[in-house]
Amino acid sequence: MSNTGSSNAASAEFTSFYLQQATKEFAEDLDKVRSADDFKGDALQLLIQALQQGTALFPSADQRRVADAGKAAQLEDEDIAKDVSATTTTTPTSSSDATASDKEE
Repeated sequence: MSNTGSSNAASAEFTSFYLQQATKEFAEDLDKVRSADDFKGDALQLLIQALQQGTALFPSADQRRVADAGKAAQLEDEDIAKDVSATTTTTPTSSSDATASDKEE
């Protein structure tokens, strides 16, 4: 993958992360803005663009670092989910299996 491609991917991932965090942090304020009488038409798109501009405050190296950390956390979460799924779907050994192993000792 080219450096520009990876930079664009990291920037897109960072923007997604940034918007998720911003909407969590400012949820109450955003709800007030959205319920305002003058919040009509293309105001939502304008609000999104305004929030996205906040990503420009972060250098591309920081954006890449955050995007990479997000990927690592997501992979870790997926591994944990697989482990939990595997342990809940395995069947315990039956008592006859335990008895057979006890006889071998």
